[in-house]
Amino acid sequence: MNKALLVIDYTNDFVANDGALTCGQPGQEIEETILNLLETFAVNRDDIIMAVDSHIEHDDYHPEATLFPAHNINGTAGRDLYRSIKNWYEAHRLNATVTWLDKTRYSAFVGTTLDLYLRARNIRELHLVGVCTDICVLHTAVSAYNLGYKLVIHEAGVASFNQTGHQWALNHFKNSLGAEVR
Repeated sequence: MNKALLVIDYTNDFVANDGALTCGQPGQEIEETILNLLETFAVNRDDIIMAVDSHIEHDDYHPEATLFPAHNINGTAGRDLYRSIKNWYEAHRLNATVTWLDKTRYSAFVGTTLDLYLRARNIRELHLVGVCTDICVLHTAVSAYNLGYKLVIHEAGVASFNQTGHQWALNHFKNSLGAEVR
């Protein structure tokens, strides 16, 4: 079965200490796990998708505008991938199996061509890592479940600024979406 790794929103605004909507230390602690998975998927020539939140400055019409501070604004350093993940991406971005995907909603599937991309490559198994476990990772997983994908969530590769929400989402992945939580 063809598989892909989705790295969700692992950017400065979500992970760095001074990020606009940071997970802080929990987000920073998953960096090595994500980097190891990137290397493994690259060596196996499996697809890797960097699904990255994309916002326009002063977009008061976006539903998140009233829920969260402005974050991942196009053209800012906050939208850059975080530390070693940015370096890894820069070194591998021209590989045919590495793809950047801009997203404007929690789910990487909503308003994007992700499902078409995956189906064109006969990918049926998705491995999810990134932040926030209980927001963008969760909504991406629910969309993937509804589209019939097999899900693997790497517990050491997801984090949130809300520990209660993080734990709830891990249970939801396993108990309601039938995901394998490793």
